[in-house]
Amino acid sequence: MISEALTTVRQGIADTARQFDRTPESIQLLAVSKTCPVADIVTAFKSGQYRFGESYLQEAIAKIEALRDYSLEWYFIGPLQSNKTRLIAENFNWVLSLDKLKHAQRLNVQRPDHLPSLNVCIQVNISEEPQKSGVRLSDLSSLAQAIAELPHLRLRGLMTLPIRRVDFNQQRLPFRRLRVAFEQLQASGLALDTLSMGMTNDMVAAIAEGSTLVRIGTGIFGERINKINGL
Repeated sequence: MISEALTTVRQGIADTARQFDRTPESIQLLAVSKTCPVADIVTAFKSGQYRFGESYLQEAIAKIEALRDYSLEWYFIGPLQSNKTRLIAENFNWVLSLDKLKHAQRLNVQRPDHLPSLNVCIQVNISEEPQKSGVRLSDLSSLAQAIAELPHLRLRGLMTLPIRRVDFNQQRLPFRRLRVAFEQLQASGLALDTLSMGMTNDMVAAIAEGSTLVRIGTGIFGERINKINGL
């Protein structure tokens, strides 16, 4: 089922890219594997998937340790806390959910010298929902410039989780706002290349507005359970 789902998702990405005059190769797929057991990740890997996103740190560390022999890229996509930054800096390739300078500074200091720079994206609260993490658009530029100066981090782009909409045109609007902000940062001199927008239910709208990294969980692994039953 996972292999078939991956084929379907990849075909959907390719078809949508062509529909909006984009190349399928310009859009990467991040498999959101939080709450999924190791066996499901191995199955996805054998089907050609190597980018995986995790939100729950202890669960993620156990998976990373279990899968050290596999050539995987690990993305932390959950809310950051100061007491968790060291493990994230030591074990992940990417952080997509960075929204505070103090967390960036901790990740920068805690990134081991033998590892390449930690790839990071700034999470933007594009819909300004009080219950969600993310920096406001009005504060984005100053935060991006400060993060870009940290030597052990590499600022790659932006990520967002907009308010859920059903209407396609309504889905596109927040993604469009983030794309404009992304292009403004590029114009200011920041070498950004990653715009992470879109999940299972709004992937098409995100690709239409320029997403380069879609985050798909349910569409690959099915409906989630609250806790994984072992690893």
